[in-house]
Amino acid sequence: MIENKLFHKQPERAVLVGLIKPGETKEQALEYLNELAFLVETAGGEPVHYFYQRTEKPHPKTFVGKGKLEEIKEFIRNNKIDTVVFDDELTPSQQFQLEKELGVKILDRTTLILDIFAQRAQTAHAKTQVELAQYEYLLPRLKGMWTHLERQRGGIGMRGPGEREIETDRRIVQKRISDLKKKLAKIDKQKKTQRSNRGKLVRVALVGYTNAGKSTLMNVLAKANVFAENKLFATLDTKVDKIQVGNISFLISDTVGFIRKLPTQLVESFKSTLDEIREADVLLHVVDVSHPDFRDHIKTVKETLLEIGAGDKPVITVLNKTDVLDEEQKRKIINEFSADNRNFVMISAITKEGLDELKRKLYREVRKIHVKRYPVNDFLYPDIENLI
Repeated sequence: MIENKLFHKQPERAVLVGLIKPGETKEQALEYLNELAFLVETAGGEPVHYFYQRTEKPHPKTFVGKGKLEEIKEFIRNNKIDTVVFDDELTPSQQFQLEKELGVKILDRTTLILDIFAQRAQTAHAKTQVELAQYEYLLPRLKGMWTHLERQRGGIGMRGPGEREIETDRRIVQKRISDLKKKLAKIDKQKKTQRSNRGKLVRVALVGYTNAGKSTLMNVLAKANVFAENKLFATLDTKVDKIQVGNISFLISDTVGFIRKLPTQLVESFKSTLDEIREADVLLHVVDVSHPDFRDHIKTVKETLLEIGAGDKPVITVLNKTDVLDEEQKRKIINEFSADNRNFVMISAITKEGLDELKRKLYREVRKIHVKRYPVNDFLYPDIENLI
């Protein structure tokens, strides 16, 4: 795996930079920067300050305008800043120019998420997926990296060898990408065989925005031992368990969380993990309803499901973390979701409030598919009210 040294003995002090784009409010921009700060903390850094600018589109060379760049430069000089993190993917030329102008490490949102995935990857499968995504992100940036090295070495006499080094490194990276793709294709084939060996059992997949509580809910439903903590992307590897509700057994899987602007490299490299969602019969969309931006999170998850070809599945929306809401907040959310005729249930995976209702809804959805798959007398599948 590509080594990405994000840590020192003291956490790296980071400045965050975002844009307010057309159609966005200042409040939305600040919420996005709060999420970026959470990403920085998850990666081991210390968010110190943020800057934002309203603009039609990013500046082609420096992402922000000249005046804002000077503000950032001044803050860096006066506050011992190690890193500047941008809430969008930077082009190779932008990254090079920003390093030149600001004189500190420059990260973009994609680099940060890839770094967190690299820290979180535990199995050989997850590590291979992350490494592939890292190399695919690195490949178009090799030229800028070598130009940066040439500038450090003085440039004269280095242009020829530098260009040769770029081509050599490009071939090495391309070869590594090819090898990783072959390795993943082999693993994907094995995973596909494993999924086909599960027979015709109905399959339920937990999906949702990262840190919505999927792994905690999985632990409650399946009495599994899935790693769960209050950090982004706590789970990368899919965990599958067989559970029973009433008199019907089915499979339930916990999958990697989604996030706004999920890097395309990760979507591609995590193909077999996302296949658990594509091939599921029912989706449990877990939502952290205590989060002020949960409606945007729902939108992001729906868009990602459409992007990976899983937008047409039966969905139960699980509004989680209700234990931190007051009664008035709960009433408003119930009215909002009822008005949209959504199939939803309010729960707390921590206190187990609403779990019986979730099991009833889950039973009904699974039963519809089970009866079609195993045509037998209905009396074998009584109403769930008699079972829970």
